[in-house]
Amino acid sequence: MFLRSDKTPLGRWWWTVDHWLLGAVGILLVTGVLLSFGSSPAAAARMHVTFPFHFAIRQCVFALLGASILIGVSMLSARGVKRAAFFIYLASIAVMIALPFIGHEAKGANRWLQVAGFTLQPSEFMKPALLVLVSWMFSEGQKGEGVPGVSIAFVLYFLAVGLLLIQPDVGQTVLITVAFGAAFWMAGVPLSWITGLAVAAVTGLGSTYFIFPHVASRVNRFLQPEHADTHQVTKAAEAIANGGLFGKGPGEGVMKTGVPDVHTDFIYSMAAEEYGLIFSLTLIAVFGVLVVRGLYKSMRLSDPFEQVAAASLFVLLGQQAFINLAVNLNLIPTKGMTLPFISYGGSSVLAMGLTMGMALALTRRRPGAYLPAEGLARAGAFA
Repeated sequence: MFLRSDKTPLGRWWWTVDHWLLGAVGILLVTGVLLSFGSSPAAAARMHVTFPFHFAIRQCVFALLGASILIGVSMLSARGVKRAAFFIYLASIAVMIALPFIGHEAKGANRWLQVAGFTLQPSEFMKPALLVLVSWMFSEGQKGEGVPGVSIAFVLYFLAVGLLLIQPDVGQTVLITVAFGAAFWMAGVPLSWITGLAVAAVTGLGSTYFIFPHVASRVNRFLQPEHADTHQVTKAAEAIANGGLFGKGPGEGVMKTGVPDVHTDFIYSMAAEEYGLIFSLTLIAVFGVLVVRGLYKSMRLSDPFEQVAAASLFVLLGQQAFINLAVNLNLIPTKGMTLPFISYGGSSVLAMGLTMGMALALTRRRPGAYLPAEGLARAGAFA
């Protein structure tokens, strides 16, 4: 594709970016587009949209924009990633503050901003920016130069969590809390602090059951399905079972005609029904390769900030994929969480392009970026 002697910015990017990670993301993007052509007609009919491939065409546009963002952001230096995260966090927080006044409400939540016919969810873009910033603050605090890095990181985190709970969006709160906790642990802070954070997180999560009625309803439906409406989860389980090893064939699934969120939250179940267990496991394996290799590359980085930031971004993607798959498999209560790069949705695809763009930028091969072989033991501690 490019000669090694190519000194253009694109040529240098190609020979320094990790091709395995880039390839895994490419597979997911293409898979998301292909699956959208199977789910779009049913979604369009249900929403009374005349053109059956309306959502598929939009997903193609989202995928191209997401890929462009990924490539553009992955060409940044580590300093450029910090700067981008700073401005994206500020912009996202500003919009989230304004959402109660200018936001678009759907399904009892006010999380979206309507712009030129599109709905954007600012919290999606806030997540990777927050993780980069808190990793930066943790690394600055470790230098012992008087910067209250840990305190600033917690202020950034609590501000984001507070705005998410106002919407309310408990799922995203859980997601960034897990990723924040991972960054906190990987930064090498005392174990007592990590234990305190874990206790506070579990207590806070438990309290949402009593504070938010929709959380209690979902938990109750999960624990007592015989006394509640579990239509989507039941249909998803039936679809996965009906798919068998090789599936019923492209477009032959019946689940999508009876599940409202098949093109978003339950796209995995539709894929399992039409393409089968082997395809489903392969899709999970691609996510596994992306996360495991990403964490391995992060572990080998020599700079503490780059190490923690890159690893926490891969944790974020892996955790989001896990939540979506677990809901489809009825392992946890339902939550409106998209499958990264696969589910329909502009905010999700674009924000994941930003997330992986930052991760790829931080894991690119640069002089001194990686520890020599003898330093890997130290890197394994994420310290």
